[in-house]
Amino acid sequence: MSDTRAGFVALIGEPNAGKSTLLNRMVGAKVSIVTHKVQTTRARIRGVAIEGESQIVFVDTPGLFRPRRRLDRAMVAAAWTGAADADVVVMMVEAHRGITEGVEAILDGLKERETGRKVALAINKIDRVASEVLLKLTKDLNERFAFAETFMISAEKGHGVEDLRKWLAQEVPAGPWLYPEDQIADLPMRMIAAEMTREKLTLRLHQELPYQLTVETENWEERKDGSARIDQVIYVARDGHKGIILGKKGETIKGVSQAARAELQEFLGRPVHLFLQVKVRPNWLEEKERYSEMGLDFKDGNA
Repeated sequence: MSDTRAGFVALIGEPNAGKSTLLNRMVGAKVSIVTHKVQTTRARIRGVAIEGESQIVFVDTPGLFRPRRRLDRAMVAAAWTGAADADVVVMMVEAHRGITEGVEAILDGLKERETGRKVALAINKIDRVASEVLLKLTKDLNERFAFAETFMISAEKGHGVEDLRKWLAQEVPAGPWLYPEDQIADLPMRMIAAEMTREKLTLRLHQELPYQLTVETENWEERKDGSARIDQVIYVARDGHKGIILGKKGETIKGVSQAARAELQEFLGRPVHLFLQVKVRPNWLEEKERYSEMGLDFKDGNA
């Protein structure tokens, strides 16, 4: 009889709690975009980690926050669906921010949706606070919810991550692996490529603009010399946004393209020819097919 185990683990928490950083650390590759702007993870990206005989499939959910627009509502619905579908849930809390209103809301949400599945607590960014603060926070959180286990981690530096991964490997159900051994994410490469470009845009642009844009991979051509030609479209909501993305003499989009191409080449391990276009679509935030592209449910965005 096989001793293999496999299951889904949902990472939930407030925006910027470090979920994407933890996912990338667990998987050992960059499958979820990491930026300093909140709400960057739109789709439920799954990363696959192997620990011994266990295969852990991570569902990196959008950060849980108070939704204002259709896209926000669809993202929050996707986060709770990801948690409901998982075998184990890991709630991430930032050590230096403690129990915020957002953390309270997530704890309430977990209590309302109590399903009997194990929920672990991962207190992240532990290097930012003193040990007595950590101990008090751990005690307070465990008094508010019956966590199966508590882990003190630094997703960025890797502290405590191995202990968490080993625990999860024991907690996922016994059974055959769900994905081939060499697969690290179940997102199509076209979507991963679009996310990489969107990350570069998010890092270069400021204020509200990044949430008013989306990137889609329109064409992917495998060439005889082993390289790939990738054509992407950046959709923005207003004409004025187009100029911001292009930048003076096209410098902004050129920089974004170079950075995205370099990362794609590293990820794919071969040459990439990346071509970006910017198009104005005033109502893209209300278009059903844009939500499908991001792996979100359009209906969940209804008020």
